[in-house]
Amino acid sequence: MKVLIVDDSSATRFMIRKMLKELGCDVVEAENGKVALETLSSNKDVEVAFVDWNMPVMNGYELIQEVRKDAEYNNMKLMMVTTETEMTQVVKAIEAGANEYLMKPFTKEMVVEKMALLGIEGAVQ
Repeated sequence: MKVLIVDDSSATRFMIRKMLKELGCDVVEAENGKVALETLSSNKDVEVAFVDWNMPVMNGYELIQEVRKDAEYNNMKLMMVTTETEMTQVVKAIEAGANEYLMKPFTKEMVVEKMALLGIEGAVQ
């Protein structure tokens, strides 16, 4: 399974990439929403995107809105990964089209649980 990690922090991308690779995922990365859209255009097989909320250029909320406008990505699962913990922010992300919400900091077990909630537990080891 191919997964896109979108986060402006290279350390966070590294940590998530390490977890996902241990789960047997193929990983591509982007440092903001604009780069993520460009990455998606050349990686049509991305099944899940882990999207940080707070990024320069185009934030995660804006990225989710853009992705959900394109029917080509209807089957892609979007998980907002952020330190934003207010329920209003969670609701806003879900209403924009996020399928799940993962609070930072998190563990590999939490990632596995969230992927299971997305219905893709069989895709990871």
